[in-house]
Amino acid sequence: MSAIASRGLSLSPLYEPISRMALGKSPVRLARPASQTVPRLYLVTPNVTGEVRGRAMPKENATTELEPERLTEELLERLLSSTSIESYLDGPGVVDRTLVSYLSQLLASHGLTRAQVARASGINATVVYDVFSGKSRPGRDHAIMLALGLGCDLRETQRLLRLAGVSELWCKVRRDAILIWCVEHGLSRVQADDELWRFGERTLLGTGPLRAR
Repeated sequence: MSAIASRGLSLSPLYEPISRMALGKSPVRLARPASQTVPRLYLVTPNVTGEVRGRAMPKENATTELEPERLTEELLERLLSSTSIESYLDGPGVVDRTLVSYLSQLLASHGLTRAQVARASGINATVVYDVFSGKSRPGRDHAIMLALGLGCDLRETQRLLRLAGVSELWCKVRRDAILIWCVEHGLSRVQADDELWRFGERTLLGTGPLRAR
């Protein structure tokens, strides 16, 4: 994020908290050495900048595009200024989206199959099929693993977690901060687990806590 700031680019409200997050008690910035092909999470001093790699674009054969998600602040402002609740509910951005429909939309937009998502996420294929069909609802770690398996960006990941009925990733929580960085840099579920392990945090596949509490 420091590389973006150094180039004079502005950060959207979604990413502003990430640039201020801390892992542990000391303020840090997250960066990637230019010599590394695969980004890793590093604790560096505030005056060190690093290159931020962009995410890969969805495959060309994707037939469904995700509709833009309106910011909660925009919707709240429109709700408070509405003359009636009906006028707000009938307006844009207010939908009763389900987890199943959103997963199907992500699957199409990223050009993936359920089998590919199961392999990439590390979740049992039967569990993945049950979640996609609505027979079961994933827990928080499984939802994060699905997001990584689908190649979601941060906004898509947070939306998936909300629809799954679990808490979103929060940059003030050490483990969540690592996962936010991994999602933002396009790491796979395996690579994300490597980073969690390296920092002594519980991996997504369910090992116990590694650092002293």
